[in-house]
Amino acid sequence: MPIAPAPTPWGFPPRSSWDPDDDLVAVGADLEPGTLVTAYSLGLFPMPVTLDAEEHLGWFSPVERGVLPLDGMRVSRSLRRSARDFEIRIDTAFDEVVAACGSPDRPDGWITDDFRQAYGRLHRLGWAHSVEAWRDDRLAGGLYGVSVGGLFAGESMFHVERDASKVALLALIDLLSDQHADCRVLDVQWQTPHLASLGVVRRPRAEYLEALEAALRLPLPAPFRVDDEG
Repeated sequence: MPIAPAPTPWGFPPRSSWDPDDDLVAVGADLEPGTLVTAYSLGLFPMPVTLDAEEHLGWFSPVERGVLPLDGMRVSRSLRRSARDFEIRIDTAFDEVVAACGSPDRPDGWITDDFRQAYGRLHRLGWAHSVEAWRDDRLAGGLYGVSVGGLFAGESMFHVERDASKVALLALIDLLSDQHADCRVLDVQWQTPHLASLGVVRRPRAEYLEALEAALRLPLPAPFRVDDEG
């Protein structure tokens, strides 16, 4: 199982104090593994935020959360055909996936060196994972996120070949679709037009947090477990 990180020294605001009309819940703290695991378990995730012309570390819980139901992804016939052209691997190129997701060529990029290093540390402790689409032994696309119990918090995805990131997402859904699938949560933070086209829906914050509490009681999906033999 994942290695328990050192406890975070930071305290996040209680949910009762969260502004019901603001996605931003808190500012500050750090990106240490214990802080990240605690935050995700509370329904928060980090992103840079600019306040008064200065950049800070922000912690968000969207008022309308983007969630992809495991039975809700829209899969076209062409995507099904494309899926046969890729090999799916898990956690074989985590750092490369995060680096590709944080490429400076991508618009609205937010994955800085600090974030890359933070999720690398989380990965080495067994909390963060990548799902990768390979073709001809070349990384063609993938995604990464944080897995805590029955929560998979998707952070970002990329592709260099058509449909590769979608194939990775489809593979992730297959990995999560076990006997606990009805209670697992695949969180994608916000619903964008692109994600909506894939089947992502909006869930009110209170509904998301209720589902999260149930999901956290579940075991990790088998592909993300680490047995005693490593």
